[in-house]
Amino acid sequence: MTINEYQKLAMTTLNPALSEKEVLLNGVMGLCGESGEAIDLVKKWMMQGHELDKAHLAKELGDVAWYLAETATAIGYDLETILQNNIDKLKARYPEGFTADRSMHRKSGDE
Repeated sequence: MTINEYQKLAMTTLNPALSEKEVLLNGVMGLCGESGEAIDLVKKWMMQGHELDKAHLAKELGDVAWYLAETATAIGYDLETILQNNIDKLKARYPEGFTADRSMHRKSGDE
């Protein structure tokens, strides 16, 4: 399955009662919520002595992917474009791979 096929399939479960604005809000709020659930699993592993539940973490990452697809859909982008734009930005920022120096001394406007 391609990332765009995932987006199309995932969006078959989008709530059709939501307005365009609500789809965007639900998407970004869902990203925050699911990311919070993922970090909570890591926190319990690192700070509370729990075993890292990788299967549970993988499910939370799937939920993050769903909300990413919803947010991209809300703004009229496909996921392949979102991901390609990110790679292009990273290649420009770190043309020879990550370095701390390039990270600390980014060009103005490099977001």
